[in-house]
Amino acid sequence: MPSLEEELFPSTPGKFKIDRAHTMNRHFHRCFGSTSTMFLWALFLVALTASYLSFQSFVYTSSRYFTASWGGIQWEKQIRHSAQIHRSNGMSVLVTGAAGFVGSHVSLALKKRGDGVVGIDNFNNYYDPSLKRARKSLLNNQGIFIVEGDINDARLIAKLFDTVAFTHVMHLAAQAGVRYAMENPHSYVHSNIAGLVTLLEACKSANPQPSVVWASSSSVYGLNEKVPFSESDRTDQPASLYAATKKAGEEITHTYNHIYGLSITGLRFFTVYGPWGRPDMAYFSFTRNILQGKPITVYRGKDRADLARDFTFIDDIVKGCVGSLDTSGKSTGSGGKKRGPAPYRIFNLGNTSPVTVPTLVSLLERHLKVKAKRNFVDMPGNGDVPFTHANISLAHRELGYKPTTDLATGLKKFVKWYLSYYGYNHGKAVN
Repeated sequence: MPSLEEELFPSTPGKFKIDRAHTMNRHFHRCFGSTSTMFLWALFLVALTASYLSFQSFVYTSSRYFTASWGGIQWEKQIRHSAQIHRSNGMSVLVTGAAGFVGSHVSLALKKRGDGVVGIDNFNNYYDPSLKRARKSLLNNQGIFIVEGDINDARLIAKLFDTVAFTHVMHLAAQAGVRYAMENPHSYVHSNIAGLVTLLEACKSANPQPSVVWASSSSVYGLNEKVPFSESDRTDQPASLYAATKKAGEEITHTYNHIYGLSITGLRFFTVYGPWGRPDMAYFSFTRNILQGKPITVYRGKDRADLARDFTFIDDIVKGCVGSLDTSGKSTGSGGKKRGPAPYRIFNLGNTSPVTVPTLVSLLERHLKVKAKRNFVDMPGNGDVPFTHANISLAHRELGYKPTTDLATGLKKFVKWYLSYYGYNHGKAVN
């Protein structure tokens, strides 16, 4: 009797034709001799494919679960504890950019008076993340939990709103800086536009909807030459991409207010400075370079005119932010459906006393007791504007906003913090 190999691959050509056809037919009828058998084979293949896809999905989901920096029972417990309100008629606030300059100060002010506060920050490296970590430690010490994550992560934002029914959102997360936009323009669209929309989507779908206060910027006034800048002035001539994204934010928030009934308050900050500030700001980098004996670059405008800024101390900005939260009014939507008109407001938060940059340098020299090496340069076309000057009459009337710190006093407080934080002793850094 021939072997199977001989049946399938015979040495005699004539025998191959007859035996091969017979053999193949026999195998075919064995496997697929009936319709029911073929149907069972098809079911088996479908089940095998489905099992494989399910396994792949399980592996992917498990990987995401075990590598995520958020979620879980303990995480939710920390969120709820941080959001607890400890005063009558208090609020529960989600603060984005909570490890940032303004965000950390606002979070501490809210917690101090008994409001619930939960923060979120992505700790990016636009400037030294260790400073953000140090701010986070300050907040942690006061019982404020900071979620490490990106506002573009819709799943994370949705989870936060599922965990806590926030009454307010203080949106301070943003890609800051005018000049950096020329190096990394996409980061501004990612944070200031896409991130804003992701957050607003979560807010409009929440039930109840929170009231939203967010940071716009004095940069929206762009090439406007009318001074002081008022909220009713034109803002359709931005001088930088940063300004353009903030202006876009004002239009986007108006849309969500109009369609979904979100209560919206936009705050146009004017050159905020003070302890725990941003290292990319001029007053901060000037201080560092003066102490290190390095020259500082002082820009001049057209016809060698000194640039001027409406420097606003952080404590005054915090008062404006908290006042905006307190007077924000309620959102009128529910589950993404508007039930009536909701407040839409924009305020300038400035000091209304512009100071030239050379005067700023002179004040730093006085407080540091070190002479600066000034290098005057014509202002490049990088998006900066020659001056800013805030009209704050609307904020004063509606929020009771009244700045009390002049630049000399504010810089003295900043220098004291700087020398302490960076370990300077008699003009020398302590290693």
